[in-house]
Amino acid sequence: MYDVVALGELLIDFASLSTDPSGYPTMAAHPGGAPGNFLAALNAFGARTGFLGKVGDDAFGHLLLCTLTEAGIETKGIVVDPTVFTTLAFVTFDDKGDRSFSFARKPGADTQLRWEEVDKSMIEQTKVFHFGTLSLTDEPCRTTTQKAVAYAREQGKLITYDPNLRKPLWRSEEEAKEQILWGLYQADVVKISDEEVEFLWNCSPEEGADKLLNEYGVSLAMVTLGPKGCLLKTKNALCSAPGPKVTPIDTTGAGDIFGGSAVSRLLELNKAIADLTDEDLAYIGRFATTSASLSTEHSGGIPSIQKKDVILERMKSL
Repeated sequence: MYDVVALGELLIDFASLSTDPSGYPTMAAHPGGAPGNFLAALNAFGARTGFLGKVGDDAFGHLLLCTLTEAGIETKGIVVDPTVFTTLAFVTFDDKGDRSFSFARKPGADTQLRWEEVDKSMIEQTKVFHFGTLSLTDEPCRTTTQKAVAYAREQGKLITYDPNLRKPLWRSEEEAKEQILWGLYQADVVKISDEEVEFLWNCSPEEGADKLLNEYGVSLAMVTLGPKGCLLKTKNALCSAPGPKVTPIDTTGAGDIFGGSAVSRLLELNKAIADLTDEDLAYIGRFATTSASLSTEHSGGIPSIQKKDVILERMKSL
């Protein structure tokens, strides 16, 4: 049995370390992909997880498989395909640690996962099924994702979702909105950023959370607010959780780590979402915000996840 199984992209993030006088970056390779970061955080905090996806039969694909295995993530659902190359993302940073992305994904292996290649037994054996929007950008993975979500819903699984907007990967902003909104209608739990709320509806985080609950049928809305923390809301409970003060050097994966950390605490509480109290949401929010914030003081996604006792100790100062 699994606590969480995720379907989606697995890739290499090339992060800029420095630039030469002409502006060309020196880059370091890190394991990446939002679902992988999400699952790695869950594993770090005691959950059992599995991944459904595709990598190329190349050096980077095999490195990613090793990284996920070392993180404790079940990789038997990852297809190794010799006909496509593992997706690459090139990440550059401004002076605040915020990112800009360029992708080598035309096509990348992650976009080529077909429904007949998906290990459906892993969906059957999990409590929670997670997906994001990057697997909806291209076929055949878009159809695969839609079928996997439908299958998980038929099996009565809790569905978690992260829009994870990356505009360069979409043909148009209109297509991005259409697919993101489709995902919102499928989910029980949504982790969304304030920037994504503004992109979709041009409204405040509070108004965005209300839309998720009242218009899209979401049970738990989790809106991240960058350095300001987060807003968590259900039909019966509400909390705003601050984050610790940090000096970020790399925000890659912070939102994914927030999501995985939050879902790990939701699993720990072992309550129906409707039964969560304000205090429960505060615990989830404070833990997830602290986990994500501390990760930004380190490079990469998976390598930046901090230990549970470090997070709990830092939470005492909030």
